[in-house]
Amino acid sequence: MQLTTSPQAAETRSHPGVIALCMFITVIEGFNLIVYGSVVPLLLDDARLGLTDQQTGLIGGLVYIGAILGSVSVPWLADRMGRKRVLLCAIGLFALGGILTGSAISVPMLALARFITGFGVGGSLTTAMTAARNSSASKHASLVVTITMAGIPLGGVVAALLAIPVLPAFGWRPMFFVGAATAVIIMIAVARMTLPTDTPQELAGRLWSARQKLSVMFSGRGMIATLVIAGCAIANMVAWQGLNVWGTKAMVDLGYSLNTALIVTFTLTGAAVLGSFVTAWAADRRGSALIAIVTSSCTLVGLIGMVVVPLSIETTVVCVALMGIGGHSTMNLVHTTTADIFPLPVRATALGWSNGTSFIGAFLGPVLGGSAIAAGGASGLFSTFAAAAAICLIAVISLYFADRAAHTRNTTLSDQLSVMPAPSADAVLA
Repeated sequence: MQLTTSPQAAETRSHPGVIALCMFITVIEGFNLIVYGSVVPLLLDDARLGLTDQQTGLIGGLVYIGAILGSVSVPWLADRMGRKRVLLCAIGLFALGGILTGSAISVPMLALARFITGFGVGGSLTTAMTAARNSSASKHASLVVTITMAGIPLGGVVAALLAIPVLPAFGWRPMFFVGAATAVIIMIAVARMTLPTDTPQELAGRLWSARQKLSVMFSGRGMIATLVIAGCAIANMVAWQGLNVWGTKAMVDLGYSLNTALIVTFTLTGAAVLGSFVTAWAADRRGSALIAIVTSSCTLVGLIGMVVVPLSIETTVVCVALMGIGGHSTMNLVHTTTADIFPLPVRATALGWSNGTSFIGAFLGPVLGGSAIAAGGASGLFSTFAAAAAICLIAVISLYFADRAAHTRNTTLSDQLSVMPAPSADAVLA
């Protein structure tokens, strides 16, 4: 079975409507993923639930466990059933999770609700990212992934802003009902939107079985690339998500007032969003893997600066901005490289892997950060995350060489829409 259209020709056209819809999907995902942190104080005060600090932390982590499972299990379904159907089901799951969370009357019910939410978020994020990438021209790949992933922090900002008027007046439950309602609205939009289904990018995923795709990723040189991607994703997200959770606390420990600490923390998010578009522009011109080396270096330099440079408000803002640019952009660029380093039929599965492993890092980051700040204060926190950033930089450099080798030998997705059966991993990535 062969495709009659070359993949290079197919990836010269973009579908802006699909890309915009995918970004709105990730905004709602970001809201449902991050809203839990906004309501923790009220959850602990809810006598009906009787949550302890330990239970609250465990339940907060369950959403990432669900996201890991959703990210790695959904892509093969999407290749078989169609991305639109799977996207509707995944969005429906995190809408259901929001309703169950807002209605929770016991700790087990709350835990189950957050797990369901995470599974839906992980599945829809991977599916939306794949749909957006498959709806974009190759020359805009990094920008499209960045636009799509920008929805996650934007959703977190919406959750934080909405919490200011809602929590004092109505309590914590309406926050989750709002998330569920917006998920239903976006489901209606997805149902009405026509996603491309007959492009070579979409057809390619149906050519190979799940076993063939996994064989490419988990044998020979494919295994090396797969492990390097996991190293990039986990190490980067340990530092990035850990900073998002513990950054404000670290600033207060350094002697800044709470208001100043919040402003500095906002710099982290603002630099992340704005910087990601600049780095995406550069990546579409110089290559995503190469620019990922630059962004991961920014993270490491910013973290080292917080430990060794005499701190003032000016130096702190510069270091935090570097962390923001590096943390968010590096993950986007790793996703972009992952989408291109494997043959086209494996794209969705590979993105599921990079997403799933990034959620492992997102789960571990706050845990390691809590231990580090308890043992060594702010200096211990930044030193721990600097070690993670160093590991990430090494992994990203390895990814760059793997990506360059694949392109040099003309064995990337542009040449891999071939007849069944799938080639070996060594043939694909040699």
